[in-house]
Amino acid sequence: MDHTSEILMAIGGMMLLGLMTDYIGRKTFLPRVTLLLIFGMLIGPNGFNFLPEIIISNFELITNIALVMVGFLVGGKLTKDLLRSIGKEVMWLSLGAVFGTVLVVLSILIAIGVPVEIAILLSCIATATDPAATADVVEESESRGSFANLLLSIVAVDDAWGLLMFSVGVAMVGLITGTNGMLEPVLYALKEIFGAVLLGFSIGFIASYLTGRVQPGKPILFEALAIVFLCGGLAIWFEVSYLIAAIVMGMTIANFATHHDCAFHEIENIEPPFLILFFILAGALLEFNYLNEIGMIAFVYVVTRIMGKIIGTKFGGVIARSDPAVQNWMGVALLPQAGVAMGMALVASNYLPDYKQLFLSVVISTTVFFELCGPVLTSLALKRTANN
Repeated sequence: MDHTSEILMAIGGMMLLGLMTDYIGRKTFLPRVTLLLIFGMLIGPNGFNFLPEIIISNFELITNIALVMVGFLVGGKLTKDLLRSIGKEVMWLSLGAVFGTVLVVLSILIAIGVPVEIAILLSCIATATDPAATADVVEESESRGSFANLLLSIVAVDDAWGLLMFSVGVAMVGLITGTNGMLEPVLYALKEIFGAVLLGFSIGFIASYLTGRVQPGKPILFEALAIVFLCGGLAIWFEVSYLIAAIVMGMTIANFATHHDCAFHEIENIEPPFLILFFILAGALLEFNYLNEIGMIAFVYVVTRIMGKIIGTKFGGVIARSDPAVQNWMGVALLPQAGVAMGMALVASNYLPDYKQLFLSVVISTTVFFELCGPVLTSLALKRTANN
């Protein structure tokens, strides 16, 4: 069969699956993200193998496009008014989630006999969340309350804290193992974060004044796509975090584009097809054959990550004097985990090659759980806090 026909039929079929998930999601308790991942697992290489190889091999491109759009939209919600009203709360909750996760995962992994260097890096990887899945669940639930705004703000900054924590973890492992040149990954991580912030602010600042001029007061689709693709492409080229760059760009435009207030509507209109492809292909690429290899470590990682998120946000919420519902449910809402964690696992395996299979096995296998169950729990948290 011709590659073009394979691609078109596969994309068309996945779009139809996306329509099915909307219908099923309205009739059941399962969020759309979870349903898309399940469908992806069924039609992927580990299921009925319906997807052509050329589609699967281009997953990285689809991932980049989808996540840049997600980052842009999440950043667009971080307006001055919102940050002024919940900035301190976001800071304490996000820091609580990160440090709580690291401390709980690290201490219990060490207690069961996992080598210290492995426990340090796994605890840092556990801090990562999944902005794409979280934003999609919030959008699907049509939540507009303070809890939803807090959640989106926290996932917007959560991975930045996680990357900083991971860079510190890598440095600590270098000291423990006596590895030379461990300053390099720390500097690289700092460059990835602060370089992304600089890039996102630069593009966003310029775009905030240039967009909305062709049709006064309203940015058109071409402008929206241009700045999103340009930001993503430059971030990958400069080897900085495209997710953080997109978030900062969206935040900058939202706060500096005073001549219009709809900079994000065009992206909102075309984002869903890319997210459908992203989640289906993410499900198609999940593998189960690593579970027998990591057993107890994966189980403890899952349990302690859940405990760490819940305990950490509870502690952060107490300091920030958050509403009791926020203290009780924010940790549950932050459980989805995907792309950033995979990236951290790849970096960790490069610096400790003897444990490469362990890192990848733990993160890949637990991603199955957190990507399938995480959105369900996020949806539950949003429903339980619907009046907040």
